[in-house]
Amino acid sequence: MRVGVTLPTFRDDAVAIAAARRAEELGLDGVFVFDHLWPMGAPARPALSAFPVLGAVAASTDRVCFGPLVARIGLVPDEILVAELLSLQFMAPGRLIAGLGTGDSKSAAENLAFGIPFDPPDERRVALRECARRMLDAGVPVWVGGGSPSTDELAVELGCAVNLWEGQLGAVAGMVPRCEVTWGGPVAGEVSEIAQWLEKVAGAGATWAVCAWPESIEAVAEAAAFVHGS
Repeated sequence: MRVGVTLPTFRDDAVAIAAARRAEELGLDGVFVFDHLWPMGAPARPALSAFPVLGAVAASTDRVCFGPLVARIGLVPDEILVAELLSLQFMAPGRLIAGLGTGDSKSAAENLAFGIPFDPPDERRVALRECARRMLDAGVPVWVGGGSPSTDELAVELGCAVNLWEGQLGAVAGMVPRCEVTWGGPVAGEVSEIAQWLEKVAGAGATWAVCAWPESIEAVAEAAAFVHGS
């Protein structure tokens, strides 16, 4: 199982780029960026725009995979979203992971605050299907933000991975026979505790674990090295 982290982008400085370089130095496999206009439930706090950050990551690192987790359908027109992702692929061939999601009721307020339509779920899934197919045709791996049965089925249909953010181990194991599954969420504790959790995620069949920006990236890297070697 490969291990990555989300970058600290809910702030108004460039720490995220230094964090990406540090993750690469420590041997982690990937770095990922949330696609939110503000931290969930905190509209007064800052949030860096995902795609400029990802462009800087592409230019500042040499090895790690990177991508949005997940780029939300409807924040920009589909053609622009695909163009943004393809631009990253051109900048760092073979390293982009195109995380795509439909958004949900928790993120609807971000759209509405800026006058961006929040289309019905079925329409967002149609757009996700088309964007995902175009990325797959370009040779880019796609992770679909899962959780709802309809979106999970779409990932299975397309042959994409499903990313289960804060997914229970049983949910991970239940999806594995049907498609690739990646896990994401917070981790906490000492190195041994993080390693134990990562081993459980790996045992459930996930191919990736993406840890929300941790208290200690060094602890995550040490735990990941233990899991890689086990």
